[in-house]
Amino acid sequence: MKYDIPKEIITVAGILTEASFSAYLVGGCVRDLLMARPPKDWDITTDAKPEELLKIFPDSVYENSFGTVGVKTASEDPALKIVEITTFRLEGKYSDKRHPDEIKFAKTLEEDLSRRDFTVNAVALPLISSPFLRGRSEVGDGIVDPHGGQEDLKDKIIRTVGDPDARFQEDALRLLRAVRFSSQLGFKIEEKTYEAIRKNHNLLEFISAERIRDEFSKLLMTDRAAEGLDMLRETGLIKFILPELLEGVGVGQNKHHIYTVYEHNLKALEYSVKKGYSPEVRLASLLHDIGKPRVKRGEGPDSTFYNHEVVGSKMTLKILDKLRFSKDQIEYVAHLVRWHMFYYNVGEVSEAGVRRFLRRIGTDCLDDILKLREADRIGSGVPKAVPYKMRHLLFMIDKVKRDPLSAKALKISGEDVMKELSIEPSPRIGHLLALLLEEVIEKPELNELEVLIARLKELNKLSDAELLKLRKKAEAAKNEFEAGVEEEMKKKHFVK
Repeated sequence: MKYDIPKEIITVAGILTEASFSAYLVGGCVRDLLMARPPKDWDITTDAKPEELLKIFPDSVYENSFGTVGVKTASEDPALKIVEITTFRLEGKYSDKRHPDEIKFAKTLEEDLSRRDFTVNAVALPLISSPFLRGRSEVGDGIVDPHGGQEDLKDKIIRTVGDPDARFQEDALRLLRAVRFSSQLGFKIEEKTYEAIRKNHNLLEFISAERIRDEFSKLLMTDRAAEGLDMLRETGLIKFILPELLEGVGVGQNKHHIYTVYEHNLKALEYSVKKGYSPEVRLASLLHDIGKPRVKRGEGPDSTFYNHEVVGSKMTLKILDKLRFSKDQIEYVAHLVRWHMFYYNVGEVSEAGVRRFLRRIGTDCLDDILKLREADRIGSGVPKAVPYKMRHLLFMIDKVKRDPLSAKALKISGEDVMKELSIEPSPRIGHLLALLLEEVIEKPELNELEVLIARLKELNKLSDAELLKLRKKAEAAKNEFEAGVEEEMKKKHFVK
């Protein structure tokens, strides 16, 4: 059987073998090659010690305690700029359930494969024969597979190498990795391995939030993310990742939903996965109704969930912060959750209302808000989408999105205000600009410098107290308009 091996890998392997050391592809890249999938990463293992590798590859990096040396290449492919070579190794006791207490180098490849997590990742491909060095690999009996990884690949099974309890106690992140691989590959977890996950699920508490986040993020990006999430619930692992999701289990909704809150969240995620949406939209789809169980009032078809989007947004901030997501991701996903409830009905919302909607949610996240809304709608089990309404909303957005939506879009600035009125910087300037913006949002044609200056001079005749009162009145009128329309919609659909 022949496999395409990148020239960078072939070159590195050639240098190793010329120096009389062994070279094997190992781990996920071999698994992917055997499944006829393009590998994302390329890992080489060898009997050469780190100090020997540094002599063979002077332009290399060795900044870890795991025997891995990074060999720099001239590749334009980011995945091949640095090829990682790891010395055969053994691992001793794991006191913290995360890292081996010490790293011992092994003498044979078989010893190295015995300390790996799952059989499908414990297969090695020799990079020693001439066919490899010509850019193709001829593989037959040369594959090293002491734990039946090829058979498990054929049967689509995730199984630990050796005793599952021992493997999970060595590194508890493997509990989560098993679920992720099952979801990513579409494989079933072997019975003893699965039972060991359930038995040892509490060990995940020893794993850092950053490592959990990375595996959880990979799980979300698989084609079977919703199934993987439900497996986390079944095994008990979810309580160390996203326990808030469990609050929706068995929580019924109203007459516009056929699923419980928990089921609905997974269905929304499932739709986002099917559409190939971004990590942020997938997270928002999973979390958009996370607040519903905490605000539910009543039972049956008329139950309500007042302000669940506000509560859910606050919960999302805490959940993602606990998992150490980046500040930008946390704020973005929480923003999507906060504003996923919006109402639009042809003839009920004016152009000014659409402008305020865009001002409120921001044009940068508009596409993702609409994607989330679609996932929410389809995930309800009884889609409420009326295509014409959405098409009309998009038409209205396209029509008004070039209109002024913020003070920055006004054709008058704070400096202009100070110059025209001969005043120093003060809160009064902000009040004046805010009032001008409200008027321009209502009538964009007023956004002309001469018109704004004339109106500015009229408003300047008012005292600070009068300006503040007028501003609050304008904002109250705006909020009353928006809230009034949304309240009617929410009452109609029992989704407050």
